[in-house]
Amino acid sequence: MRSIRSTKHLGLIGMLLIAVAFTGLQLTAVTGRASPDTKNYLSYALSLSGESRAEAGRRAIGYSCASQQHGPLDSIPWTSRKMAGESEEQCVRRLNDSVAHWSRHGNTSGMTAPFANHRFMAIFEARPGYPLFLVPFVTLFGAMWGLWLAGLVVALAGSVCVLLTLRCAGASRRAGLAGQALYLALPTGTVAMNPLSDGLSLALGTAVVLGCTLLALDRPRAGVALVVGGLALMFPVRYSQALLLPVALTAGFALRWAWLRRYRRPSARTGQAAALCGALAVAVYAGAHLLSWPTGQDSAQDLLTDHYRRPDLPNPWPEFLVQERVFWTAWLRRQATHPVLPVLLALSAWALLRRRSAVLPIALAAAAAGILNQAGHPNLDQLLGHRLIVFVWLLPVLALPLLLDREPTPSTRGEGARRSPAQRRRERDPAAGRTAADRRPAAAGRSSPRD
Repeated sequence: MRSIRSTKHLGLIGMLLIAVAFTGLQLTAVTGRASPDTKNYLSYALSLSGESRAEAGRRAIGYSCASQQHGPLDSIPWTSRKMAGESEEQCVRRLNDSVAHWSRHGNTSGMTAPFANHRFMAIFEARPGYPLFLVPFVTLFGAMWGLWLAGLVVALAGSVCVLLTLRCAGASRRAGLAGQALYLALPTGTVAMNPLSDGLSLALGTAVVLGCTLLALDRPRAGVALVVGGLALMFPVRYSQALLLPVALTAGFALRWAWLRRYRRPSARTGQAAALCGALAVAVYAGAHLLSWPTGQDSAQDLLTDHYRRPDLPNPWPEFLVQERVFWTAWLRRQATHPVLPVLLALSAWALLRRRSAVLPIALAAAAAGILNQAGHPNLDQLLGHRLIVFVWLLPVLALPLLLDREPTPSTRGEGARRSPAQRRRERDPAAGRTAADRRPAAAGRSSPRD
């Protein structure tokens, strides 16, 4: 019993050490992370906290313009923000002029400050979950430290979900800690720290992945709660991702069910997981439609009309497909010159071939959701960033740590996560599961009463 407790303590200590190291690194860049969209979320959060719309806009402008004066974050990997080329005073003046212009031209309602036309700002009005999450942080700690702490909580929560996912799938303690470290070191950790809705959406996505893993391991109660709860919370944070993730998971579970059926090994829990994710995808789509939130067509018009500054195209899809070709051609060229992701995906493919784990098909489906999300907005301005495609990094985060463990034998493969602690103790010490009479050696030449 003492050895089991010490083992748990070692795992907890390792998790805390990784979290402390990540926190120390992030302290080198408390600010300097704001993107053009940050001011929209911050003004929404400040309005929810009780500030007037004008005051919320003023404070959001102040934070955004102060943040952009910091150079690219050399101390933090995977950042690609460039200098704006204007002073803080020029930035404040430009954004204040924009607010005044759009206020005069009809943008006089809503929770976000009128930084652009009403149609563009409606995109952020349809994402109340992230501003609501920010309210306690910015209220208690102010904009700079509040956004930083919110990002830290989101990043660490996602990393713990990754660790729990690997451990529930039967991975060793070192593999789980490796997954946590990879999540924080790769762009998943950087995106989580950025003051945008993508990080919170990603953290909730890791909870959904954990729930799907539990479903695959025949633990339906906890699995259903995590999948339904994670997607329900993701819906007001970033509903487009809350739609694409269950769509990809439905396809992944359905394909696996068809594969198992082909080899006459049908799995009821795989079919049930596919049905659950499919039903949730339909619910997300119906909810967005009932709330009249912007659709895929609105996103295409936003891309092709420069945030609705030009008239809508009668049929945006041919031009949108051209943009898809241009973006993915440039993206592939970028990956060829900076092949970190291709190398990690190749190693992940090796892990898929070498290991049999419940988490791997789910990680593959989550990665597909990231590609679908990027395909929904093929903006060349996002070529150097990772936030729209960030779910694709969950595949190496969840697959590579499994290479640290030995391949289980066919008789025990996939059973490690379902064995109870007592069963594991008996496997380590066969004598621990026997009674005193079983352990007492029989007298020489004396037969058992049942002989």
